[in-house]
Amino acid sequence: MATQEEFQAVKQKFINADLDEKIRIYTTTEGLTVEQFKELLREFPLQHLDKLEKAMA
Repeated sequence: MATQEEFQAVKQKFINADLDEKIRIYTTTEGLTVEQFKELLREFPLQHLDKLEKAMA
């Protein structure tokens, strides 16, 4: 499980990333809670949610 400090670092990297990097971070980061994943999703451009779904399939 990621500490709050580790999660904030991941979140900041996620916010600053381009779309492909956001997808990579979201699909490969381990140890996050459901709430932390939801928090990342709030920073994801919803018009590209289909690309994230395909990457997770």
